[in-house]
Amino acid sequence: MVTLRALRPDDAAALTRIYSGASIRHTTGKPLTLDQAHEKISAALARAAETPRAQWSWGIFDEAEMIGLISLRRRTPAMGTLSYILRDDSWGRGYATQAARQVVSAACTTAGLNRLEAMHHPDNPASGRVLTKVGFTRVGTAARDTETGTVPYELYVLETDGI
Repeated sequence: MVTLRALRPDDAAALTRIYSGASIRHTTGKPLTLDQAHEKISAALARAAETPRAQWSWGIFDEAEMIGLISLRRRTPAMGTLSYILRDDSWGRGYATQAARQVVSAACTTAGLNRLEAMHHPDNPASGRVLTKVGFTRVGTAARDTETGTVPYELYVLETDGI
């Protein structure tokens, strides 16, 4: 069973493990340092105190161990984006799907959003399967500039009315 909780300052070491190895292959490709992890947590805590709130970040836990991070960002009053990353040794166990379902529920109830968008790198089809299981529909691609050039990320949408 996956649980989510707000980030805490003592999560920095766990974040460095999550943002390393194969997990970052389709992100920046660079491991997160301990200082960067502390900065990421500080920024998440500052955003949690904002009114109106524009971003939520939760650690993804399997029992007492942090295995990932999932975030919801408000882009307009009614639309948000979902993103997540899991530690590579936790892939393939349904953790991302369970976490995403919880965040979709929060998007509808707590954040009052009625549309969510998410995207993934084209070489990461497992993320597409997660999004589909949660109710997202693939709607096309979105060009993203990366260090190696422009990449056509797979784009998904979930209309949350009635969920």
